[in-house]
Amino acid sequence: MEQMVYIVSVVFTCLALLIIPVIIITRRLSVHLSFKNILRFIKLVASQLDDEEENNEKSGTIGEEDKRRRLPKHVAIILDGNRRWAEKRGLGTSEGHHAGARRLIENAKDCFAMGINTVSLFAFSTENWARPEDEVNGLMALFEKHLRSEMAFFRSDKIKISVIGNRTKISQSLLGLITEAEEATKNYEEKHLIIAIDYSGRFDILQACKSLAEKAKNGLIQVEDIDEDVMEKELMTNCSEFPNPDLLIRTSGEQRISNFFLWQSAYTELYFPNVLWPDFGEAEYLEALTWYQQRQRRFGLRV
Repeated sequence: MEQMVYIVSVVFTCLALLIIPVIIITRRLSVHLSFKNILRFIKLVASQLDDEEENNEKSGTIGEEDKRRRLPKHVAIILDGNRRWAEKRGLGTSEGHHAGARRLIENAKDCFAMGINTVSLFAFSTENWARPEDEVNGLMALFEKHLRSEMAFFRSDKIKISVIGNRTKISQSLLGLITEAEEATKNYEEKHLIIAIDYSGRFDILQACKSLAEKAKNGLIQVEDIDEDVMEKELMTNCSEFPNPDLLIRTSGEQRISNFFLWQSAYTELYFPNVLWPDFGEAEYLEALTWYQQRQRRFGLRV
């Protein structure tokens, strides 16, 4: 009998040692407690232990190695799969976009809770104007709805908002909300949400080249002084302290970045999960971050 009591007490002690830290971590990261997330936490901790062991073996370079192991400062996401998500469930396209919009806000909050500084979302590409008019109008209405409804949260959580892209086709009502959000949050620093609407990487590079050409024409800059650093300052991501993403995620399994951040993603880690955007939740984020840390440990910091 005493032996049985001893075994039971040992089992409960082991469970407590496992579950209590997991509960603390889930609360700290604002994620749900689930078996799926527990597995991801174990993988993340194992990766960090491996990193620490490797750092200890390389004395004299610990400071530099530590930089390689940190979380990405800038995560960019191509939100792909809303329509396929709706089709799989026998729903209308608009319902897929509504689910994607809800996921967009939730996931941005999760990213910031995990310590990411900058989150860029490819919400509406220039090519998306070719979609049916009612679908485009519905998307623009969703942007207005969520910008308006989340404004108080952006302010209370001190999240800086920047909207990049070609604004010539955007309605005056949406432009007004964008201006209001950018103005109200422009002084925040630790969290930055960049939303790309009517954006294309080609357009971004083209407008940067035109800007430099105009400055050269007016004698504001010499042609021989134009280099990559000067070019980078003309791109739309110059609004961010970290203009180039460390990690770019494209949902739905498509293995291409299409027309998003063509210049900025030259040295970016690319992650292509086979998950449609509305299903890409906090557990999937943890898996992506674990993958990123493992890549950094194995292959080192990009130059």
